[in-house]
Amino acid sequence: MNKAKFHMPTAYTILFLLIVLVAIATWLIPAGAYDYVEGVPQAGTYHAVEPSPQGVGAVLKAAFSGFYDAVDVCVFILMVGGFLGVVMKTGAVDAGVAAIIQRLGGREKWLIPILMLLFGLGGTTYGMWEETMAFYPLLIPVFLAAGYDAVVGIAVILLGAGAGVISSTVNPFATGIAAGFAGVSLGEGILLRVVQWVVFEAAAIWFVMAYAAKVKKNPSKSVVGVGGGNIKVSMDEAVPFTPKRKVIMALFTLAFLIMVYGVIPFDEMGLPLPVLGWWFPELSALFLVFGVVIGLIDGQRESEIAETFVAGCADLLGVALIIGISRGITVLMNDGRITDTVLHWGEDALAGAGPVSFVLLVYLIYLPLTILIPSSSGLATLSVPIMAPLGRFAGVGGDLVVTAFQSASGLVNIITPTAAVVMGALALGHVPYDKWVKFVWKLILYFLLLTLAFLAAGVALG
Repeated sequence: MNKAKFHMPTAYTILFLLIVLVAIATWLIPAGAYDYVEGVPQAGTYHAVEPSPQGVGAVLKAAFSGFYDAVDVCVFILMVGGFLGVVMKTGAVDAGVAAIIQRLGGREKWLIPILMLLFGLGGTTYGMWEETMAFYPLLIPVFLAAGYDAVVGIAVILLGAGAGVISSTVNPFATGIAAGFAGVSLGEGILLRVVQWVVFEAAAIWFVMAYAAKVKKNPSKSVVGVGGGNIKVSMDEAVPFTPKRKVIMALFTLAFLIMVYGVIPFDEMGLPLPVLGWWFPELSALFLVFGVVIGLIDGQRESEIAETFVAGCADLLGVALIIGISRGITVLMNDGRITDTVLHWGEDALAGAGPVSFVLLVYLIYLPLTILIPSSSGLATLSVPIMAPLGRFAGVGGDLVVTAFQSASGLVNIITPTAAVVMGALALGHVPYDKWVKFVWKLILYFLLLTLAFLAAGVALG
């Protein structure tokens, strides 16, 4: 009799189990809170508060509460889906991919370092992360058509941007906020972070290129199987790349370029460029407008554009739900009043440590904290005002506390199932979570060891 083979649960099940575990934790972990001044917790003010254990009702509502909390991201994902639905119907993407593959003529592997460097620059300068969700449906079919698997397409974006976010040089949403709370300038520690970015980005590119070459040479080495993905591109009957389709692809590219420009805080980076200050509402409107314009250029009727756009939204509804459910974990922790307690445990663990021990412990403590609080800006606001003063007592500068924080936050967010971008990207590529872990765990280990070495060097050079 054959034993039943274990199958990894879906992302929905994994996230629901995490919600249940967090709810159980609210019954076991003491409720507590810090005193806050203008939204900033004050070190040494932690105190017990009335418990607020979360029951069955809270567990069932957590996903919906998370969806409400992340509704801006979810609507953005749906608008991108509608936009892509219209564009895909024109045949322009299929024709463009065919033209790219034909022009590269066996040199597709160079797309990997070029694109990863671009995403890495976005990650290290302005924390490009949630915005990458729009690129997966665009690039996954390119790498599938080139003979790779969906993991390569996901890794180029996720690890390219992720290596940048880990080494955030001037990222205002992680480094900037954390530096402000640590009482240091954004420029302090930047040399260490620049070197870190060069090393980490190079390691990520080498890792992905080595895997891609292995899969190209022997498809059985793929962790998911060649051709695995949500968009199939057949090269047998290439769609002609007509002038109209070239115009559509130009508009398609322009939409993404405007998106990237719109979210970059040039003023906070010291660059004399106009700042749009866009975020998800504006980006959602951007893709809606471009979707309609492209549909009209393609000659689609009004009703046809509407139906295609709605169908495209439906294609990404599962991704939007995953993002909402993952946000529900943080909501449940806050409602259960255990977020500050977990932070207080970290404060106690760091008391009395020496400089090297302190900064390494800060980094290791931030790893589980990031799983529980995936938002880098939220975690910085909650924790750095407590960690930085403790660092001064241990003889560690605020810039190293910031580097430890951002490195841990960036590392965890490329593998944790509580990260909406990770689960959303895997859902778009139809890659099971366990397959992603199997692929990326060695690089995670490399990054962890390298970060410990960088932090220890930072203490020694400081």
